Amino acid sequence: MPEVSKIKLSDYQYILPDERVAKFPLAKRDESKLLHFEDGKISHVRFKELPDLIPSDSLVVFNNTKVIPARIFFIKPTGAKIEIFLLKPVEPTTEINVVMLSRGPVIWETMIGNLKRWKEGETLKGELVLDGNVVSIEATLVNRDSRLVSFTWSGSMAFCHVIEACGEVPLPPYLNRAAVAEDKPRYQTVYSKKQGAVAAPTAGLHFTPQTLTDISDKGILLDYLTLHVSAGTFQPIKEESVDQHPMHSEQVIATRTNIQNILEAKKNILAVGTTSMRSLESLYWYGVKLIEGEDDLFFIPKLYPYREYKNLPNVKESFKAILDHMNDRDLDEITGSTEIFIMPGYDFKVCNGLVTNFHQPGSTLILLVAAFTQGNWRKIYDEAMSGSYRFLSYGDSSLLWYNKIA
Repeated sequence: MPEVSKIKLSDYQYILPDERVAKFPLAKRDESKLLHFEDGKISHVRFKELPDLIPSDSLVVFNNTKVIPARIFFIKPTGAKIEIFLLKPVEPTTEINVVMLSRGPVIWETMIGNLKRWKEGETLKGELVLDGNVVSIEATLVNRDSRLVSFTWSGSMAFCHVIEACGEVPLPPYLNRAAVAEDKPRYQTVYSKKQGAVAAPTAGLHFTPQTLTDISDKGILLDYLTLHVSAGTFQPIKEESVDQHPMHSEQVIATRTNIQNILEAKKNILAVGTTSMRSLESLYWYGVKLIEGEDDLFFIPKLYPYREYKNLPNVKESFKAILDHMNDRDLDEITGSTEIFIMPGYDFKVCNGLVTNFHQPGSTLILLVAAFTQGNWRKIYDEAMSGSYRFLSYGDSSLLWYNKIA
């Protein structure tokens, strides 16, 4: 493992002109460009050709999180506009899927726009129309320092339906524009299912139902786990020594099927997006925790993989430990969280293929790509820049191989 304290932010910067940032999506998802990197060589195709580039008997893992309309606005009687951006739930539980289905009061940790105009303990009131009925909703600032907000509403509908009616799509801040109608379906993968993300797993935005069918028809197995993407994914690294960056925590949900599919994988394991990658690699380290007898808490601190280990298990041994743990406790799924920070020198344990977009300079995601491409990230990004690729969330994509099995 690398000496992480020696990894410097300045080595992972590049110039990204604003005109190269894709402000709007293409009309057809799979018409985006796809840069293919394998064995040091780069080629260029359209995303709809992806199925031809994945060997049969591979396993492709997607993140099926669903973006919630996390940006909610209230107007005070004084006319002041308060923006509440949902980050993560606190009560009645921290499990996002449960809170989204709650029919009673919920409390969220938030970011608040115009906080100076909102006093602690003050309640904001609003109305929305849901299924033809007028629903009142109230937001109370219960802790100003922690930005904790309590939500209550009339009627018996679930919280997910309430915010679907009143919330706005939480577009990335670097798009620097207001959300429009087309963002609601387009800033969502076609396979999204589990509500709770406040940012899209953007590598998945290129897939269409036809692309998924074409991949499946090749004998390639498709599998879906969940990582609820947090706003921390946009948090820039400010420290020159990147290991000092306070890595965000994100909730991961893996099923018994996910674990079994890894154990039975015959060839390549391809992660769709950095969130799927982080989930799979975090699961490996959870298996290590179980084997080491540390505890059974599914939480991976940011630098956990960079500790000194004598004899690390292989991927099958690690995932077998997870399956045994689930069997012992009669669990069909496990929920945990991860802060894992994948940076250059990281030894990938599970995935040898990655579909991902082109990321911000000096970001944690650039560091992950640099690690996965074993030092070739700048060559790839220079090629994308000279080839008129579109960057960031609504931009083009890449297929990268770490050690492809033919």
